[in-house]
Formats: sequence, structure tokens, C-alpha cells
Amino acid sequence: MMNNNFNPHRGMGARRFGTGEKAKPASIYSMFLRIFEHARKEWPSLATALVCIILISLLEFVVPQITKYTIDTVIENKRFNELILIAAGVLGAAIALGVLRYLSTSVMAAIGQRVLYKLRNDLYRHLQRLDVSFFDRNRTGDLMSRVTNDVSILQQLISSSMMQLFTDIFTFTAIAGYMLFIDWKLTLLLLATFPFMIWTTRLFGKRIRASFRKVQESLADVSDHLQNALTGIRLIKSFTAEEYESERFSERTKKNMDANIQVVRLRAAYEPLIDFINFAGMAIVLVFGAWLAMKGSMTVGTVVAFIAYLRLLQNPVRHFSRILNTIQQAAAAYERVVEILNTKAEIADREDAIELPPVKGRIEFRGVSFSYVGKNEAEVLEQFDLELKPGQVTALVGSSGSGKTTIAHLITRFYDVQTGSITIDGINVKDVTLDSLRSQVGIVSQDIVLFNGTIEENIRYGNHNAGAEEVRAAAEAANAHEFISSFKDGYDTQIGERGVKLSGGQKQRISIARAILKNPRIIILDEATASLDTESEQLIQAALAKLLKGRTCLVIAHRLSTIQQADQIYVLENGRIEEHGTHAELLQRKGRYSELYELQFPVVYEK
Repeated sequence: MMNNNFNPHRGMGARRFGTGEKAKPASIYSMFLRIFEHARKEWPSLATALVCIILISLLEFVVPQITKYTIDTVIENKRFNELILIAAGVLGAAIALGVLRYLSTSVMAAIGQRVLYKLRNDLYRHLQRLDVSFFDRNRTGDLMSRVTNDVSILQQLISSSMMQLFTDIFTFTAIAGYMLFIDWKLTLLLLATFPFMIWTTRLFGKRIRASFRKVQESLADVSDHLQNALTGIRLIKSFTAEEYESERFSERTKKNMDANIQVVRLRAAYEPLIDFINFAGMAIVLVFGAWLAMKGSMTVGTVVAFIAYLRLLQNPVRHFSRILNTIQQAAAAYERVVEILNTKAEIADREDAIELPPVKGRIEFRGVSFSYVGKNEAEVLEQFDLELKPGQVTALVGSSGSGKTTIAHLITRFYDVQTGSITIDGINVKDVTLDSLRSQVGIVSQDIVLFNGTIEENIRYGNHNAGAEEVRAAAEAANAHEFISSFKDGYDTQIGERGVKLSGGQKQRISIARAILKNPRIIILDEATASLDTESEQLIQAALAKLLKGRTCLVIAHRLSTIQQADQIYVLENGRIEEHGTHAELLQRKGRYSELYELQFPVVYEK
């Protein structure tokens, strides 16, 4: 109800980013492979971490061996003089382990942050390259959640869990090999419990991953609702809908709460099962180790060392049971990230695309048919023909939904036509690069987009390389310099989010200054003065007259007073041209344009 970003093609359940089938879930293997692709450039740090892992695993052997030596040799032979050396050895191993773990943890944390930085930037750049239809299909809050929350979850995996995982794998392999060397029969009995651990882990892993996916999706719903509510706060307050919005927000947070509770229940069931299997292994070692010791086949010190190694062997399993939650949560987040990364833009440069040369501005639509969702949907334009002559002002009028704004979107290739062609100076827009096309087109619309920052930064958005004098000249040409100078900080004035601190007329003049600074050959004015008062409209019309001079201009308007001087006016209905001509010619024909004019100016028209 209060969704500022409502779009008829965007659904709450939208989970497909392309028009094809839903992609298969990304595997954990592919997740680690992509992480490694980013991390391998940090090879000096990775080498340092690897050395630390090897040394930590080797030191893990020291204490059990000291214990074995103490029981079997020192105690047996009453070597009192070696007790201090034994204490020093244990404490030295502890200090060395602490230093190595500090180094490995800090190094892996730094690697994790750098990988996170690269991954988030890759994701953002990819989003920037996707076409407008992608953003029609997907919710802004959900996309924000993927770029921020989901990538942050991956950071936890990279920074700490991966380090623990690599250490545990190396330690487990080394200790298992050593235990097999000491007593392979006892070790095999112990390892017989591990298939049950693997089976339990796989069974719970799939369920935990699915539950984490629900957590991430419900969190995206919360983010999307919050984004819409905060941007539409004035509308909410004007309709006294605070309680209604609070209830809607509560519904979404409850779904997130329920999803998190389900994850906790699965973890609460999984970890005790793993502990039980570990204790079963402990029982095997105690019983058979004691039996071998009583038979004289194994010393007591060896049994104690074997139990210590068993604990070291089981620690990686315990760690993995906890890391599994992080891995599955990261896998669920990675699936949501990779869905975007694997989405290809439907509108992109062809391999043989050329740079559009400086244009004169002749734009031709020939047999164009277009629908927003696809060929099976109702067509907005059907076998549509139109010509915009260079250096002239062409106006489009008609009822809402007649296809006026769609024509502007097709010129800039925000969408591509299903059939027919659009050419500029005889060159098909599909044959040129998007950057070279859009760099020569300027758009001034009713829906003004200004970014949180200074006035100067927003004007310079039209040309990032422009100097202060060029920015001021553009503002003067847009009749904006006077009101900008009246502010205390002038061009350094902060305008607030979406220009909330400026009036409608002021925001529109800044957007015109931005277009003037861009200096495009083709100008599209989409209801540029529709919501302004008479004084603001007059100032903006004067600014537009300077902007349009010598350029090809397409004007989309409901207010017919703004297009009376247009060189050619086209009246659209249901995606077709009803009539066209100059203002005077169309009034004389007594057709649809005359009807629209009479509705807006009944008294003037009767005279």
C-alpha cells in the first residue's frame, strides 16, 4: 500500500533474476572456489597462514608426547630433575601455540576483509551493468540485503571459519595417520564411528542450509519493507498509517524470528548427536586401550597419549559441527549473491558494437512493437512508426498508458524492442555501444532523482570532469544560480536525501543544469513541468529554451500549454498515432488533440 517503488512487473515472490528457468542452487564447492579465486592474489598472506597451520598442528603433538614420556619414563624411573623441563616444555608449547594462532587469525581476518571488499565491489559493479527490466522485477530492499547482509555473512566464513577448517583438516589427517601407526586396529575401531558423523552431518546440513535460506529471505523482506517505509514516511504520516505499517513490519519480523528459531532447533538437535558419537569413540578407546594395557601390549603412557590424541582428533569434528552452521549460512547467502552475479543483462553491447559518432539527431521508429514483460503480453506499441527530425522539437501527447514514456525508454535502450527498429542518423541503436548512445542523450523528467550531497555534486553528475566555472554557467543557464547563491553555503549546500531540502521547482532547475552540463545532442523532456506552479514553470521554460536550442528534442507532456511552440505534435492512443501536426493544425482538425485542449482550456477554446 505504501510502496513508493511499486511496479506492476515486480512481485513480492520474485526470486528469478532472468527470464529463463530458476538457476540450480550453488554448491559449497563452487562457493569455496570463488572465494579462493579472490583470495589467491593474497598468496604471501596465505603462505604465512599455511605455515602457521602446519606449525600449530605439529605443536599439537608435543603435549601428548610429553605426557606419555612423563608417565612411562619420568614417573617410572623417578627422574625428579626432569620435572622442571617438562613444565617448561608444556608452557613453551602453549606460548608458541598462542603466538601462532594470533598470527594465523589476524592474517586470515585481513585476507577475509580484502576478499569481502573485492566481492562486494564485484557485486555492485555487476548490478550497475544490469538492465532496467532487472530492477523492475526485483525489490530494492532485497537487492540491498544481498549486497550488505549476505556478503557480510561470507566475511565471517572467510575470516575465522575457513582458518579453523583448514587447521582442523590438517590436524585431523596428521593425527589419524599417527594413531594408525601406533595401533591400527584400535584406530580403525575408533574411525568406525566417523561414517555415522558424516551421515548425520549431511542429513542436518541440507536442512540447516534450507533454514538459513529462509532466514536470509525473510531478512530481505524486512529490509525491503523498511526501505519503502522510510522513503515514504511523509505519505505514511499523511494517511495516519503508522499503526498499519507497524503491523506489517511486525509480520515480516515474525517470519524472520520463526526462521531463526527453526535454525536453532536444528542446531540444538545436531550438536548433541555429534557429541554422543564422539563419546562412543571415547568408550572404544578406553575399553580396548585398558584391555591392551592389562595384557601388556601397550603401556599406560601410550594409552593416555592415545586418549589425548583422540581428543585432538575429535576436536576438529566438534569444531566442524559448529562451523557447519557458518558454512551452511554462508552457502545460503552465497546462493543469493551468486544469483545476481550469474544474471546476464538482457540489454548489453553486441560483440561487434560500434561507437555512435556525434549525432545530428534524426530518430526513426520503423515497425516497432514492444511489451514490457514479453511477446505474450499486451503490446504497448504495435507496428509503430515515428520520426524525430534533427534540431526540432517533437511533442507527444495522449492518455496515460498510451506509450509516450515507453518511446523515451526505447530511444535510450532502457528496454529493447521485440520487433522493428530504432535508428539515429540511420544507425540502429542495437548496433552501437550503450555508453556512446546514452552519452548523447539527456533526460529531464518529472520524477527528479537527486543524490544526498551538495548542489554542486548533483549538477556535476552531468559531467564529472567539469570545473566550478562550468557548473556555475550551467546553473545560470538553468535559472538556478540565483536561488543557489541565496543559500548560506551556496553550491556546497547539502540537499538531503533525494533533495528533500529543496522545492520542486528548485530540484527541477538543478536537474536541467545537470542536463546542460552534459551537453547532449538529443534531449528528452518527460513531463518536466507537470507538477510545478506557474512561476516555477515559467522559469523552467526559459531554462529549457536555452537547453533545447539547436538540439533534437522529444517532449512528453500532459499540459498542452507547454508544447504549443513544438515543431510537430503527435497524439498517441493505445500505442498508435491518432494524428499529428502543429498546434494550430491540430486545433483546426477538431480531432483528439482538440478534445484534449478543450478539456484543459474550455473557456479559452470557446472564444
